[in-house]
Order: sequence, then structure tokens, then C-alpha cells
Amino acid sequence: MNLFSELRDTVTGALGAMVADGALPDGLDLAAVTVEPPRDPAHGDMATNAAMVLAKPAGAKPRDIAAALADRLAADPRIAMAEVAGPGFINLRLSPSVWQEVVRRALAAGNGFGRSELGAGERVNVEYVSANPTGPLHVGHTRGAVFGDALASLLDYAGYEVTREYYINDGGAQVDTLARSVYLRYLEAHGHEVAFEDGTYPGDYLVPVGEALKAEVGDAYVGTPEETWLAPVRAFATERMMELIRADLDALGVRMDVFFSEKSLYGTGRIEAALDALRSKGLIYEGVLEPPKGKTPEDWEPREQTLFRSTAHGDDVDRPVMKSDGSWTYFAPDIAYHYDKIERGFDRLIDVFGADHGGYVKRMKAAVSALSDGRVPLDVKLMQLVKLYKRGEPFKMSKRAGTFVTLRDVVEEVGADVTRFVMLTRKNDAPLDFDFDKVLEQSKENPVFYVQYAHARVCSVLRKAAEAGIEADDATLARVDLSRLDHEAELALARKIAEWPRLVEIAARVYEPHRVAFYLYDLASELHSLWNRGNDEPALRFLQEGDSATSQAKLALVRATAVVIAAGLGILGVRPVEEMR
Repeated sequence: MNLFSELRDTVTGALGAMVADGALPDGLDLAAVTVEPPRDPAHGDMATNAAMVLAKPAGAKPRDIAAALADRLAADPRIAMAEVAGPGFINLRLSPSVWQEVVRRALAAGNGFGRSELGAGERVNVEYVSANPTGPLHVGHTRGAVFGDALASLLDYAGYEVTREYYINDGGAQVDTLARSVYLRYLEAHGHEVAFEDGTYPGDYLVPVGEALKAEVGDAYVGTPEETWLAPVRAFATERMMELIRADLDALGVRMDVFFSEKSLYGTGRIEAALDALRSKGLIYEGVLEPPKGKTPEDWEPREQTLFRSTAHGDDVDRPVMKSDGSWTYFAPDIAYHYDKIERGFDRLIDVFGADHGGYVKRMKAAVSALSDGRVPLDVKLMQLVKLYKRGEPFKMSKRAGTFVTLRDVVEEVGADVTRFVMLTRKNDAPLDFDFDKVLEQSKENPVFYVQYAHARVCSVLRKAAEAGIEADDATLARVDLSRLDHEAELALARKIAEWPRLVEIAARVYEPHRVAFYLYDLASELHSLWNRGNDEPALRFLQEGDSATSQAKLALVRATAVVIAAGLGILGVRPVEEMR
């Protein structure tokens, strides 16, 4: 139930009647007609721009169209007031029965309230985290993991068929460095003195990996040349790192559908197939890149290379895919990986990258556009940095990793639910401050506490209702007389509940799950406000002694609020609590 969509249908229906009556010309495009909350709530519950956007194509004054449209809308029993404002907007105020019905629908639908068919079953691939398998996930990966997972859940809630995917970067030089670092820990496990040179991974997290390698192969690799142990140690170390990463993700409540290995693209013809697809479109050629202004990027060399004509699909410069020595650039396997996604039949692709990948966006979009002939859109969401604070000071060190704060450090300190919610209290492209002390405060300034407290308060009231012998299950509450919900504060809470289905669709369209967190905070604020008013106005208290009918109506309102909070928290991957501890 999207009440705003329903009222928009009412508006367009009235416009259709005006066309039929000759008050408006045929053939008007109604796509730009909206029904939205007004900027100032004092102006009403909803507002439409219909007259403003149709005036020019209709050849009429906007206020004239608005006046005629308002008269027709006012005849609808759900609309208590339709008023022309300003140059031709129409402000609408709805009858209390409309908001009371929202409460009933929320209770009847349960977790399905707000679910949308917006996606119409379109297949979406959301790739996120995709960290190099060289160590534990750090706090930056944490933000990307939470964002990607919440976005996937949001899109699923909005009617898309979603695949969560992790791209294992196990085909580059970094896994050789990992193997050498594990070999040093392996030697250490045999009692050898070792030194970690620059470029190796000195973190303690590799100590048990070295010991596990010793347990598996004994001293077979001690004192042997690198060519004898590099490949098997690389495979062993990569698998152990992926076990660590999977465990990290599990601690955060993130579970992938697919783990795709970059290494599987090499030596299998898959990179060649992707480039052949581009070549067949005339987009692969041999050439020499002009040196860029300023610094020289790693993938440029003043010799003839194999280039992808990415400028034909919106990039700034063409990009090398094969070096003059015949080796692939790092871009080539990424092209092949996205070609594989397209071949698997996805309708949309979403990549969640770190902020340092900003320069990679245009070339990746160009590749997907070229490979799919513009059919499959790729959206890249960049995650800005997270700054950690503890006791008011920057927090940067981890015993586990040696040089950075890990995902496990954060989750073990504050818990997965707090971590996930706080990571979504800012838009992905805005920096985020994560204060270990503040995220555990029990105050209005701590959004995760404030939202959880609202849910717990509702659960507390329902327990008290049960103790008083008042039936308060969802099926019963959905059938009670809700006309008793007539106070403005109660209707304000119902209005906020009514925004949920619209919010889901807006957030899904723009790939912004943080909007759910913001909405939940506002919804919780309305509930807390109503609760606090009940301290001074007994008639607003949720349990009315000796009046079970009124009590049930008020319980229906707060239970509907809890239904929406639980649904929203579910999208964010946060478990709603029934009591605060």
C-alpha cells in the first residue's frame, strides 16, 4: 500500500475526467504529475503539481486548472480539503479515516507492509566488499559490507531478484606477496628467525596460517627455493584468508550468494572471449596512448598496446587491456568478470567500491555499456572513509592486524547490530565518524538506541496489555474500531507510518539504504513524542483503564509502528529488541 501512489491515481483519474469533459485537451503527458508531502506540513498532508506541469501543454493558466481539479478532488470522501496555493499547487488534507486505515493495513500486512513490486522481478547483481584475500577485513570494508548488504535487502524488499556477490581478487601480485608472508610465518613456526621486509604483511593474523601450513606439510618447504613452494603456499594461504574473511562477514551478519574467483578467468579463455566481444564491435585496437598530464598512471607505457576504445562509451581516454609484452593489464580481467555477469543474465549491475576507486568508474561503466550494447546499466557506489574515535581520540591501531582497525575489532567492541546501523547513518559518499563511546550511549543523540528503544517500548506496552487481559494480537487489533484514534498526535504517528511504502520505493530507486535509517529515526521520534505526551495527558496513554476498546485502538497504532520499525531494521540487517538491557 503506497498511499501517495493511490492519491496520484486519484489525481490522474480526475484529470482524465476533465479531458473527457473537454476541460483539458487530449494527449496530455501525465508522467510529471506528482503527489508528495508538502514542504511545510502546515499546508496539508499531500500536495500535487498537476496544474503546474500541465498548464503549458494544455494552453491554460495553472490556477484555472488547479481550481477545476481541486473541485473534483474535494468530492472524494478521503479528501477533507483540496486547496489551491501559490501559482497553482494543490494542497490536500486527508480525512482521519484514511490514516486510521493505514494502521489497519500495516497490521494486516505485517512484514509485507511496504513491500513493493517496483523491481518487477528484475535480476540485480550487487557486488560488494571484494577485498583482496590478504588479511582480515578492515573498518573501510565494514562500511562497504554493511552498505552493500542493506542495499541488496532493500532491493529485494522492493521486488527485485537480488544476487549478493564477492569478487575474490586472487589473480594479482598481492597473493604472491601473501604467499611470501605466510612462508615467513611458516619458517617462524619451525623456529627460524625471520624479518618482514617492506611490502610484506607482518600482521599477527598470519601466525596461525604459518602454523597450519607447518601442520600440513611439515618441513617440506624449509630451505627450498621459492619456485618449489610459491604456488602451493599461495593456494593454501588464499583459502585460509577467505575462511577468515567469511568468518568476519558472518560476524557482521553478511552472507554472500556467490564468491567469484578472479583466478578462474586466467587460462580459461574467458578474458579473451570478453575482448573478442569488444573487438567484434570495433572497440579493440593497437595504439600508443598519449602520456597524461601530471603523473603517469601504472597502465601507461610509451609503446604500442592493445587498447579498448572506451571513449566511445563515455570514458575520458581509451584504456589499455594488454601490455606490449603480451600480459594483461589489471583492467582486462575486470572486463571479463563483468562480461560474465552480463552473460549470466542480470538486468542491472551494482558495484560497491572504496573511495580510492573513483577514477575507475568511467572505464568500468564504458566496458559494461559496450559489452551489453547499453542494455545493462552499471551503477558504482563509492564508499567514503570511516574515522574511528575512542574516548575522544582517533583510534587507528589493531593488535590483530598490526596497522589498521579490523571489522572484528569493531563488532567485538559494540556488536553487529550497532555497527550496521551506525554505518548507515550517513550517505555512502559522505565521510562517517564512528565514536565507540557515543554509539553505546542511551540517548536521543544515539540513533540506534533511539530506534531500538521505540520498538522495546511497544513490546513493553503489549506485555502490560496481556497482563491486563486485553487481547492485542495483530489479527484482533486489525479488526478493532480505529475511529477512536482522533488526536492530532496519534494521527501524526499514523501519517509517518503511511510514508513507509513510499520511502522504500524512493530509497530503492536511488540505491540509498541510509534513507531507511533516517526514516526509522523520525518514526521513533513520533512514537517517543506521543509516549511523552501521555505523561501529561492521560487520554493519550496507550492503556486506558476500564476501556479496552480505546486501549486496543491505541495498541493497534503502536503495534503498527513496531511492525514498520522491525521491517526497516530487517532491511538494515539489525535485529529489533523487545527490551533494553
